[in-house]
Amino acid sequence: MNPLIVALDTADLGRLSDLAGAVGPSAGHLKVGLQAFGAHGPAAVEAAAAHAPVFCDLKLHDIPTTVAGAAAAIAGLGVGMLTVHASGGPDMVAAAVRAAPRVRVLAVTVLTSLDDRALARVGQPAAGLQVPRLARLALDAGAGGLVCAPTDVAAVRSAVGPDVVLVVPGVRPAGTGADDQARVATPAEALRAGADHLVVGRPVTAAADPGAAARALAAELGASGRPARA
Repeated sequence: MNPLIVALDTADLGRLSDLAGAVGPSAGHLKVGLQAFGAHGPAAVEAAAAHAPVFCDLKLHDIPTTVAGAAAAIAGLGVGMLTVHASGGPDMVAAAVRAAPRVRVLAVTVLTSLDDRALARVGQPAAGLQVPRLARLALDAGAGGLVCAPTDVAAVRSAVGPDVVLVVPGVRPAGTGADDQARVATPAEALRAGADHLVVGRPVTAAADPGAAARALAAELGASGRPARA
């Protein structure tokens, strides 16, 4: 399986379609997030799905009934993966899983933009404690996988074992900036730690030639790390 997920973070539907066409052949999934979905809704998913399976990264977080309704609606668009926040609690995660049985519901543990200092300011434990705790909670509720920062992968693997699908954002190829991410790693580092799928955005989509950047990264990932699970 191809572990590369390219994030199509844009509110311009024409650009999203162009990016999807350029990078889709090199990607295992294309990520449609809040910016694109907020601007264009199902049309953004449709534009991406024309070129690769879609990872709909909306990080749903609300009461269980509301999340279930949203998950069912998004599942109807034919997406392959969908995110919810593990911190919404086990009833919420379970509601999403029941509402979207044909979609892999991934539980987000702690955002990659948050370091331990930021977590303390909102009254949460350090990532080393909070991430494995939320991971176990979400899996017990039926989540089909987890989203965690690359620096947390080893701790999550230790907590949940080798068979759980891990999707890892905050991946930055060597020589690129961290942007607004606080806990990052290179693709090779993330794969060695135990990641299955790697989310890469601006290092590919902001490149002078996004298609070439995606091809190069896919080739790099194919030469290192372990195969990704679907």
